[in-house]
Amino acid sequence: MLGKGISALVRALRPRHWLKNGFVLAPAVFAGHAFDPPAMVKALTVALAFCLASSAGYLVNDVLDREADRNDPVKKRRPVASGELGIGIALVWAAVLFALAMAASLRQGALVVLALVGYVVLTLLYSVLLKGVPVVDVMVLATGFLIRLAAGALAIPVVISHWLVVCGFLLALLLAFGKRLPEADQAGSRSPHYPLSFLHDVVTMLAGVTLVAYTLYTVAPDTTAKLGGSNALLLTVPLVLFGILRYLLLLHREGAQDPTATLFRDRPLLAAVLLWIVTAGVIVYTSGGVR
Repeated sequence: MLGKGISALVRALRPRHWLKNGFVLAPAVFAGHAFDPPAMVKALTVALAFCLASSAGYLVNDVLDREADRNDPVKKRRPVASGELGIGIALVWAAVLFALAMAASLRQGALVVLALVGYVVLTLLYSVLLKGVPVVDVMVLATGFLIRLAAGALAIPVVISHWLVVCGFLLALLLAFGKRLPEADQAGSRSPHYPLSFLHDVVTMLAGVTLVAYTLYTVAPDTTAKLGGSNALLLTVPLVLFGILRYLLLLHREGAQDPTATLFRDRPLLAAVLLWIVTAGVIVYTSGGVR
């Protein structure tokens, strides 16, 4: 019985979604600190704090959504909705995780703590009030990724690139609206109702804008200047193009609801992401780093 309870709790924490908190590490990596142990320890500590806070947010969200989730063919298997994890236990663990997240961030500076508090408040507002408001719901989710980027920059500290902010925000919007696409015909009582044609238009638009923004980033004067005058980062654009097109294909062909699960399930998409990481890393670290 105890083993089943622990298993249900772990599933409710959604550890595979901790990958999203990799955004916290982006400022350190692109600023050339990937091989700087003190800087990476700070960044990883902040990433851990966001992992704990995000899992706490999932527990609160699942408690609030439990009735709607029971009517969903996939979400009804969530531990709270299925009854495997009690409401009281879920809320207690949410409070514990929030406290641990705050404790992990305290030694990283007041600004990092403020960023984490802002993320927690935004997460709670989303779960309680904003989740059902069309467009606002997706903007809130994307803003959560921007807070992760800001926290990662504040932890080092480094000046965060405005291009990193733009590209990160657009990518977050693309994935968030893409997640809504398969749910359009079965939106629950606490989910926004989007016309399918609207979602198709928005996803298509964001895919194009994200690619253009990334391409402009690779050839921007401040980017090339910090790469010793090289525009070699432009070589990674085809990988980003392939990744975006592959995601759109999976979205329309399979109705992929979870970008994280889609990434790990689809080998061509995963290979493209890994190849981009390696290629961009080699270019950045052989050219002095992009700040």
